[in-house]
Amino acid sequence: MYEKQTAVLNCPCKEFPPMADPAPIITAYQEARRRAGRSSSTQPGLLQRFFTKTPPAPERFVPVLIAVGDDSPLEGFKWLENETPEEHRQRLLAQPIEDGRALLARMAAQNKECAEEDGWDWPSQEVLGPMEGGEAVDRFLGISDFHGKTIPLVLAEIPVKHPWEVFAHVPFGGWNECPSNEEQMAIAKYWYEAYKAVPAVITRDVLEYALPAPVGREAAMDLALEQYTFCPDIVDQGCESVGYLADTLAKSTKWYFWWD
Repeated sequence: MYEKQTAVLNCPCKEFPPMADPAPIITAYQEARRRAGRSSSTQPGLLQRFFTKTPPAPERFVPVLIAVGDDSPLEGFKWLENETPEEHRQRLLAQPIEDGRALLARMAAQNKECAEEDGWDWPSQEVLGPMEGGEAVDRFLGISDFHGKTIPLVLAEIPVKHPWEVFAHVPFGGWNECPSNEEQMAIAKYWYEAYKAVPAVITRDVLEYALPAPVGREAAMDLALEQYTFCPDIVDQGCESVGYLADTLAKSTKWYFWWD
């Protein structure tokens, strides 16, 4: 049904229509993660393959659940100017990637400067709050609607070597306060290298990461401040305090971001 929309990805895509139970989607995603992990292992040498008849490992890829239909981020390709989707992809992959940690620090400094000009602190003590009250998030929230039914999705096996490179294949960001594709790549690289977090769900306005294990409590508060800088709406229109977010991060294997 959505072949025309997903054709631009030029990779295997498995379609999932709306369903009441997300279990088949999660099972397919987890299996794709296992296959992706095997494809990332070291290829055997030529002589080893000759004598052992070991087949070559499959092409590397990163599985991502992508919304299709009206709420698909793939619609963003329609707004490209003076370049095709493939040219856009190659340009992003060819250019240097900014230091994601430094980028977040600069964004935070800009927020602080703007707040001081308006006569208030950023973040305020009220927004910071104590590190308590958080709940573990161990499932993807963005794949379901307000009625609990899953949205139309495809499981795309994005043909990239590194997780952060999925943002060269899927247009996301650059509107309102949502960081641009280039900034998404930089921050995703930093978070993968620091926490092994990988982009896992992308819709029109939601981005989710998956992690092998929660971050340690000693790192959670600094990470929560980074995430508040990256996506203010998850605090300002969500959990209401950075401390609550930090406590949640210390218990969770999924990160959720949403931009209004």
